[in-house]
Amino acid sequence: MGNYSDAHICQCLSRLMTLRRNSTVMINVAAAEEGDCRKTGMQFAEGVLRLADGLLQLGLKPGHVVAIAALNSDSYLEWLLAVTYAGGIAAPFNYRWSLQEARLAMNEVKPIMLVTDKTHDYWHFKLQTDLRWHVSMTAPNFSSHGDAVLTTELLKSSSLNSARLLCAPNNAALLCFTSGTSGRPKGVMLSHSALIVQSLAKLALVGYSEDDIYLHTSPLCHIGGISSALAMLMVGGCHVFIPKFEVKSAIRVIEQHHVTSFITVPAMMADLISSARTTQTTKNFETVDKILNGAGGLLPGLLEGAVKVFPRAKLISAYGMTEACSSLTFMTLYDPTIGSYNQHRQMIDSKTSDSVQQFAGVCVGKPAPHVELRISSNGSSQVGKILTRGPHVMLGYWGQIPSKSSSPADEGWFDTGDIGQTDDCGNLWLIGRNGSRIKSGGENIYPEEVEAVILQHPGISTVIVVGLPDSRLTEMVVACIRLKDNWQWDEFNPCNDKDHCLSKEILQQFCKDKNLTGFKIPRNFILWRTPFPMTTTGKLRRDEVKKEAMSRWVNENVFSSGVLLSSNL
Repeated sequence: MGNYSDAHICQCLSRLMTLRRNSTVMINVAAAEEGDCRKTGMQFAEGVLRLADGLLQLGLKPGHVVAIAALNSDSYLEWLLAVTYAGGIAAPFNYRWSLQEARLAMNEVKPIMLVTDKTHDYWHFKLQTDLRWHVSMTAPNFSSHGDAVLTTELLKSSSLNSARLLCAPNNAALLCFTSGTSGRPKGVMLSHSALIVQSLAKLALVGYSEDDIYLHTSPLCHIGGISSALAMLMVGGCHVFIPKFEVKSAIRVIEQHHVTSFITVPAMMADLISSARTTQTTKNFETVDKILNGAGGLLPGLLEGAVKVFPRAKLISAYGMTEACSSLTFMTLYDPTIGSYNQHRQMIDSKTSDSVQQFAGVCVGKPAPHVELRISSNGSSQVGKILTRGPHVMLGYWGQIPSKSSSPADEGWFDTGDIGQTDDCGNLWLIGRNGSRIKSGGENIYPEEVEAVILQHPGISTVIVVGLPDSRLTEMVVACIRLKDNWQWDEFNPCNDKDHCLSKEILQQFCKDKNLTGFKIPRNFILWRTPFPMTTTGKLRRDEVKKEAMSRWVNENVFSSGVLLSSNL
C-alpha cells in the first residue's frame, strides 16, 4: 500500500487469522458431499493470501479488472478478496445474465481475466472476447477441448507467500453492475473506503457479531450480498453458503446450521413464509435473531407473516442503491424485545394520523452513520430530489465522465434519482423515481405512492402504475394489476363470491377511503395475467410495462393523431 492510512477491505483478514484462527468461519453447503465444507479463519485467510500471490506471479497488475461469474461459495468470496489484495478490481458478473448482457459488460469494462465456476465455464467459449486469462474455480487442469485450464488451486500452488497489500488507482476495489430500469449493465466503481463505511454501518445498525451464523441468500454479484458479506468478515462471524436462493434448501440450512441472520427481498420473504407454513417448521427458526430486508418494503401482511415465522428475529428494512454502496437508510420494522412494530409502519398502513397525511410516500428510516442526505426542492415545496454525499458514494460509472449538477447548490452531491422528503425526526420518506413521474392535468404524480396504497387491498398481488397519453390531461393514471388467487374481476364475469370481487369502482373507492388525493387515483385498471418484466438485477422494467399497457389500450380505445382519447374513464 502506498500509505499506511489507506483503507482496504482485506484488512479484515488480520482478525480472522488471530481472534478467529481456529474457529469455523466458512461452511460451503454445496461441497458437503465432498467432505471438505468447512474452513477456519486461518485457513480462509491463508487461501486468500496464497491466491493473491499466485495472481501477482501470473502477472496481474494494480488496476487490472477481473470478472467473476459464479454462484455463491466460499471460493467466490476468496476471489473477491484476493483480486483486491493484489491491487486488482473485482467485477462480479450477474450469473443470471444472458450471453448478450454478459458480452455488453465485457465490452464495457474489458477485463483481463474471467473467473468462472462449473455453471459458467462455458461463458469463456461462448463470449469469444479478448482475455489474457480464463480461470476455472472447479474445472480439471484440462478442458474437454484438450486445452490447459488455469484453476484456483494451480494459482495457489505457484504462490511464494510474498504478497503485499496493494491498491488499484483511486482506491477502487469493486466494479458492481446496475441495470437501472434500462436493462443495460452499467459498471459502478466502488472504493475500499465506501465498502468499509457501509460494513461499519451494518455492524452498528443491524448488529452483526462474531457469534452470528450468516446464511448467504443474496447473490455475491449484488452489492447487498457483498456489503453484508464484508460486514461479517470484519466482525469474524460464520458464513454459510448455498449456491443460490431456493426456498427448500434455505429452510433446510437454517434448521441444520442454526442460522442466526440473513438478508431478504420481499419475494424471498414471501417464499420463506409460504413454505414454512406449508411444512409447519416455524418452531425450528428460533435461532434467527436478525433479518435485513432490501429492494422494497414489506407489506403489512408480509411483515405479520415474517413475525410469526421468525418470532425472535429483529426485522430491519434498508433503502439504498449500488451507487451508494448499498444502504443509505435503515429502519427497524419489528423488535421482538419489546414486541412492537415500528410506529411509522403502522401509521403508513392506517393513514389515520394527521401528522402522517402531510407526508406522502413510505418511511424508509434514518440515514446510516456518516451518510449525508439532503432534499433539493424548488420553491417552498418540502418534496424534492434525494441527494447524498460522503465516502459511501461511488467513484463514478466506469468509462463515463461525471455529469454536472443542474443546480449550483447541488454541486458535490450525488443525485439518487429518487424523490422524497424528510420529517422533523430525520426520517426519510420515499415518494418515487424522478424518471417515472406522471404529469396529469398539470399535477406531478409519483407511481410508487399510488402503488403503495393499492397494494394494501387484500385482493391485489402486484400493481404497477403508469401514465398513458391523454388528449385532455396529457397523461392519465392507469394501474396494471395482478389479482391474488380466489379473487375475480367483476367487469368480465359476474362474481360468484362478492367478498372476493374487484372492479374499477371498488378499487377507486378503496383509494378514496385511504385518503389518496383525487387526481392520483387511477382512472382505469388493466388486468395483468403474467409476471411483470424485470431486469436480471430484479428491478422492474417499467418502460416495458408501459409499452405493453399502451399496446392494450390501442386495441381497445380510439386513437387520434397519436394521442389516446379518454373514453368513458
